[in-house]
Amino acid sequence: MAEDARTRIVVCADDYALTPGVSRGIRELIGAGRISATSVMTVCPYWPEEGPALAAAAGDADIGLHLTLTDQAPLGAMPEFAPSGRLPPIGKVVRAGLLGRLPTAEIEAEIERQLEAFVAIWKRPPAHVDGHHHVHQLPGVRGALLSVLSRRGGPRPYLRSCHEPLSRALARGVAWKKALVISALGAGFARTAAAEGFAMNNGFSGAYDLGAGGQPLADLFARFVAHLGPRPLMMCHPGYSDTTLAGLDSMTAQRDAELAFLASDEWSKVLAAAGCVVAPFKAI
Repeated sequence: MAEDARTRIVVCADDYALTPGVSRGIRELIGAGRISATSVMTVCPYWPEEGPALAAAAGDADIGLHLTLTDQAPLGAMPEFAPSGRLPPIGKVVRAGLLGRLPTAEIEAEIERQLEAFVAIWKRPPAHVDGHHHVHQLPGVRGALLSVLSRRGGPRPYLRSCHEPLSRALARGVAWKKALVISALGAGFARTAAAEGFAMNNGFSGAYDLGAGGQPLADLFARFVAHLGPRPLMMCHPGYSDTTLAGLDSMTAQRDAELAFLASDEWSKVLAAAGCVVAPFKAI
């Protein structure tokens, strides 16, 4: 049989366990083979009940940790980083990271707690690690993360690199300023992680202006699977919105829209037209 010449792309749904509705939508897409990975927010109280449900549906999909250091309650005390008992907004974390003012010891301890919470339910380490709001790649966080993962030993998880060459972001033409900011913040992480021997994707897409509206998702996602790197990853944020989600996150209707699109024949057509197939990390 001839080798499959299609481009293999990891399609990863972020925010598993944020709410039951988000989790259910992601499980449905995994079960239908429409995505190949998801990343879990172990800080969320729904993880203990949503974990077993994911195990029943996961199949060959990669299940990883969505490191969360913003907008949720940490799993342990962080008197300097989160004195109110709630993790700070992303803008504050970015500023502190760029100024070298993040409390590394507290962050390392919280990373350990989130990893332990993952293993407690999943019974094995995460296949990959990335970050809510891409926080894993920030100065002051990236060093803490790589240090913790190296100390823990065992099989190393794949890491998400958000760094993209300028040419790819411009060629896609989707929220390119936002994509370039994310990429610039991720350049140091990609270099350091590669130097320490961690496996990563090379090619990242999925960022767009969530508040813009109007642009058909078929067009957006067609752009996301164009101009790919050699080991591409596309993030997405599908899920069923409900009153629980509305109280936690501003991204509601867009999750419903992404879920409907990814479950549709349109997504299959977009992939086919681009010569792509969804695949786990080990296949890219």
